[in-house]
Amino acid sequence: MFTPLKEQHCKPLPKGSPALVLDQAQDKLSQLHDDWALDRDTPALVRSFKFRDFYHTVAFVNAVAWIANQEDHHPDLEVSYNRCVVHFTTHSVGGLSDNDFICAARVDALEADDA
Repeated sequence: MFTPLKEQHCKPLPKGSPALVLDQAQDKLSQLHDDWALDRDTPALVRSFKFRDFYHTVAFVNAVAWIANQEDHHPDLEVSYNRCVVHFTTHSVGGLSDNDFICAARVDALEADDA
């Protein structure tokens, strides 16, 4: 049975667990908002969000922090006045894991809630 990413939860991945291969990552990427991209150099899952002002940017950052703490999977964030760039990667596997895509889907759901 198919369970949408935003309804899944992150699982602990011990160091040395396998990272997703490119085909797996691209398949999961297709389940996210079109603005997410794979940065193959890092490797990471990256998306930039724009806001009308600093207040809304920080509110978004706080919501992402809440998700990250709930899932125990924390992104790198670049925060400026009206923009936040979110980078998900799984350091313990040295690449991307299901956890990155689960958290990205939950971040996508923030936008849906805002509509």
